[in-house]
Amino acid sequence: MAVMIGGDTGVAQAQADAPQKYTAALVVLATVFFMWGFATVLNDILIPHLKSAFRLDYAQVLLIQFVFFLAYLVMAMPSAKILERTGYKLAVVVGLLGMAVSAAGFIPAAMLESYGLFLVALFLLAASITLLQVAANPYVAVIGPPQTASSRLNLVQAFNSAGTMLAPLFGSLLILGHNAGAARRAADQLTAAQRAAGVHTVELPYAIIAAVLLALAVLVWRVRLPDLGKETRRAARAERAGQSLWRHRNLVFGVPAIALYLICEVGIGSTLVNFMSQPSIGAMSHARAADYLTLYWGGAMAGRFVGSWFLRWMRPQRVLAAVTIGALVLVGIAILSTGHVAMWSLLAVGLCNSIMFPTIFTLGIRGLGPLTEEGSGLLIMAIAGGALAELQGVLADTVGLHWSYILPWVCYGYVLFYALWGYRATGAVQDEQLLAS
Repeated sequence: MAVMIGGDTGVAQAQADAPQKYTAALVVLATVFFMWGFATVLNDILIPHLKSAFRLDYAQVLLIQFVFFLAYLVMAMPSAKILERTGYKLAVVVGLLGMAVSAAGFIPAAMLESYGLFLVALFLLAASITLLQVAANPYVAVIGPPQTASSRLNLVQAFNSAGTMLAPLFGSLLILGHNAGAARRAADQLTAAQRAAGVHTVELPYAIIAAVLLALAVLVWRVRLPDLGKETRRAARAERAGQSLWRHRNLVFGVPAIALYLICEVGIGSTLVNFMSQPSIGAMSHARAADYLTLYWGGAMAGRFVGSWFLRWMRPQRVLAAVTIGALVLVGIAILSTGHVAMWSLLAVGLCNSIMFPTIFTLGIRGLGPLTEEGSGLLIMAIAGGALAELQGVLADTVGLHWSYILPWVCYGYVLFYALWGYRATGAVQDEQLLAS
């Protein structure tokens, strides 16, 4: 990946110049983070909407998340190669253009009323986001002092969460709310005309998204985003010879931690609208439940802003352990209760999720030195774990939606293991080893 730094001189120089040189870059990146968060969480609106429009069961409709996050597995390493060849700025522009074209692909999918074409468009959208993820996350992590990497990445990821918070409102208004009369009825009560009308409601929202992404690509092309230097990339390639990623325990255990965390985040977010709509929980329409979904993602945004501040003074592994224990307690309450207690417990999990991904990511690449490039690629590839949220759909069809949350509960257990022991760096370069203690 073109943005990673291997040599100590390059790292030191980048960190020294960061406050003055990279502020504008971080502002632009925050906008990019916002848009890919916005596009990703619109899946949570598509799931209940297309479930009714195409009369799908949970396993079928969660194919939306399966194909979306499968793109991370398929495209993470190719994206790293693209980035190495094109450079950082061009890679971001290509990623945004790819997102714009993919979002526009929802229009023919809706016109042809083809669920398969929706899945293809979603895969291509996620493939473009993967290119952005591969570049942006490690870039933000390394342009400043390593001891504040978690704080810095949490801060920029907070803008990603702002996108995830606003997306449900946008989707509720233009997708679920546009056909509100039909949305209040069960899928088997809808006429063919009502189901067709529901499919077509996605055309305008995704046309708007495509236009915004195109404008953002033009903006990024015109704004100066400094490269971290070809010299440091050549040094990194030379220093990687004879070194192994498998010596770094924090990375080896960090990859499954990212994958299992994504099962939790995606599985809960994807099913919350249906969960809250149940008579035994919130007894509300999908459009109304989507408004509450904003609180789930809003909690993640607030937690990242607050967590960014805390992580300047507290060790990231301790903060990670605290929020993971909170998530375990809240999901447990949601499983064992009903009504508003279960609903609000699950919504509050968003606050606990807030700092998990960026903190696991920065702990995972800590101490990798010249191997940071490959390690970052593996951690981004692990985002494909979100595809396994499909297993929650299978559980929901088998044991019921309520008990399907046992899957994220178990996954949070592994994240807690990582926060307590798995994060400890082995084989780290000297300066990073001190920070990991």
